[in-house]
Amino acid sequence: MSFKTDSSSDREAMSEINVTPLVDVMLVLLVVFIVTAPLLTQAVHVDLPKTEKTDPAPDKHLATISIDAQGNLTVNEKPQVLAALEQQLRDLHSADAELTVQFQADTAVPYGKVAEAMAVAHKAGINKLAFITKE
Repeated sequence: MSFKTDSSSDREAMSEINVTPLVDVMLVLLVVFIVTAPLLTQAVHVDLPKTEKTDPAPDKHLATISIDAQGNLTVNEKPQVLAALEQQLRDLHSADAELTVQFQADTAVPYGKVAEAMAVAHKAGINKLAFITKE
């Protein structure tokens, strides 16, 4: 007669798979997918224009507006206040009808400051606007 003892059962390989952790992981992944899937479908679709590297504008029809990190404006490297910017741009535009205004803004400048300067340039009658960026 042979009896199985507890010590002999410890040496045998376990032939059953414990699926409880697998089911737990799969349920967590399912919940994450259910929660995030509706968020992915609510994105706004925008067709961005494709651009190529272009030649710079000629220097004779060019004005540069720079805005530094403190929000100070300069027009062609001369300090300027926003209130007097429109009149100066009108004068430059009347002297050169093909004037292009290039905007150069520090990355720390809030978008509102750049938008204000762009609105002033448009109000002054300038239709050609460009942005100076790093490649």
